[in-house]
Amino acid sequence: MGLLAIIGGSGFKRLPALHGINEYQVTTPYGATSAPVTRGRLAGHEVLFLPRHGPAHHLAPHCINYRANLWALRANGADRVVGLAAVGGITAPFGPTVLAVPEQIIDYTHGRAHTLYDGDAGAVEHVDLTAPYCAALRQTLIDACHHCAHDVVTFGTYGATQGPRLETAAEIRRHERDGCDMVGMTGMPETALARELGLRYASLAFVVNWAAGKSGNPITMKEIEENLGLCVERVMAVLTAVAAAR
Repeated sequence: MGLLAIIGGSGFKRLPALHGINEYQVTTPYGATSAPVTRGRLAGHEVLFLPRHGPAHHLAPHCINYRANLWALRANGADRVVGLAAVGGITAPFGPTVLAVPEQIIDYTHGRAHTLYDGDAGAVEHVDLTAPYCAALRQTLIDACHHCAHDVVTFGTYGATQGPRLETAAEIRRHERDGCDMVGMTGMPETALARELGLRYASLAFVVNWAAGKSGNPITMKEIEENLGLCVERVMAVLTAVAAAR
């Protein structure tokens, strides 16, 4: 069996529980990764870790080299990937500090290198993204939440926006009409590229604010950072349970 890889998002420049760390700078056909690939042990099992925004959280969502990141994880032995995602909540079940395992995604991004099949990789392939997330890995995440006695929303559609700005209230109303339950900036093309590379991929989302227009108050970085801090310990516990579950 290949390794579990974890892609860290906002609040996860590193994994505090990761031990025996080695770092590898990986050369990829797509350029540089966000950071060296970290190999360590979590719950006694070897895992890989890569912070998508870089070690100093300096890469905006539209500047991340998603192709290089995922290619590097596969090249280092990953066969399944958990993408951590700080999101804004749109519909009622997705209030601040809620954990969620989305089952669908809508792509509103533009201008990102979003496929391996851009003319340089040989024949074009059209991957099936009907179910964008791996069902087995989603269930592992859900079971891990239950094992840790943490409530988790086991459904939902993630709306992937361009960023780095937050959305307008009108945009959020549009996303809700489209069926989105949460909004983030990094879910695409990461999800689709994982499918192209044959990686089993699922997202563990944590809500850090109500999306624009949903609370009646302006969104502040103070609010986001406070809610993020409330989520970190629970997310780490879930990841540890996932690693232990193999």
